Amino acid sequence: MSLQPQTKLSALEHILRGMESVVVAYSGGVDSTLVAVAAHRVLGPRALAVTADSPALAARELKEATSLAQRFGFLHRVINTNEMGREGYVSNSPQRCYFCKTELYSHLAKLAAEEGYQWVANGANTDDRGDYRPGMQAAAEHRVRSPLVEAGLDKAAVRQLAKELDIPIWDKPAQPCLSSRIPYGTPVTLESLSKIERAEDFLRSIGFREFRARHHDRLCRIEVGQAEMETAFQLRKEIVQSLKKIGYLWVSMDLSGLRSGSLNDQLKLVPSQHEDDVCHSEHSEQSGDVGQRKRQCTNPAPDSSSSRQVGTPWNDRLPELN
Repeated sequence: MSLQPQTKLSALEHILRGMESVVVAYSGGVDSTLVAVAAHRVLGPRALAVTADSPALAARELKEATSLAQRFGFLHRVINTNEMGREGYVSNSPQRCYFCKTELYSHLAKLAAEEGYQWVANGANTDDRGDYRPGMQAAAEHRVRSPLVEAGLDKAAVRQLAKELDIPIWDKPAQPCLSSRIPYGTPVTLESLSKIERAEDFLRSIGFREFRARHHDRLCRIEVGQAEMETAFQLRKEIVQSLKKIGYLWVSMDLSGLRSGSLNDQLKLVPSQHEDDVCHSEHSEQSGDVGQRKRQCTNPAPDSSSSRQVGTPWNDRLPELN
């Protein structure tokens, strides 16, 4: 390992060693996997990686998380969480991730207290501070630490370290939970999550690497990486046929390509008179955090009328692939 990655790894391991014992919120993505592997290196059995199994976690992601834990030998436990029992999550307001993470961190904090772990940690990195992340508020409320942030590691550094440690998913594209494919204001249901998972399993099965199946009621809006768009058009008939079998009436391709967090764009469509009903950002130039986005929300659960105003444009604007 070259000097620079070794220095970064040493900083991360120093932070984790100082925790003495930790429960890691482990999704199987590259960020939380790096934290789990590093924690295991310095804490051994005093580090426990915990994966929350819920309808919003694709079965393939749970399987991969379990396989990685076995490969690296760190302690791993799967628990069941019940996001679907939280109205704020099911109603799918712009604060959905807050309610999801509150459910997760409540379970992990309870587990840590009962079994004598000093801390709960997540896989957030410094790049996450510049995006719309209401789940970070839930982390703060439950005293969840972010060792990657504390070590000053951005996504590029995370991938670099993961590669150096032979973590096979070091270049794995981000895989947010399935509910992130549903526009704000459209309720999260077991049926919609199942359709999204089946649509994305199909896209993966025919060779796509970076993509999203965005769920707009009877319409599925597909986003793929720029390098794969030509392939998507070539396979459009096969894609349409398969996704209609899943239950979609229309299938469309987003010509902008894959954009992580693209459903946040709909927040900008809310009329100015409703701006108090949605979360918005402002820039901070306080010490050391020039340009860091500060999120504020005066009403975490917008009323149904404003939600429908936010969620409807795509049904009229996106053509079906033929």
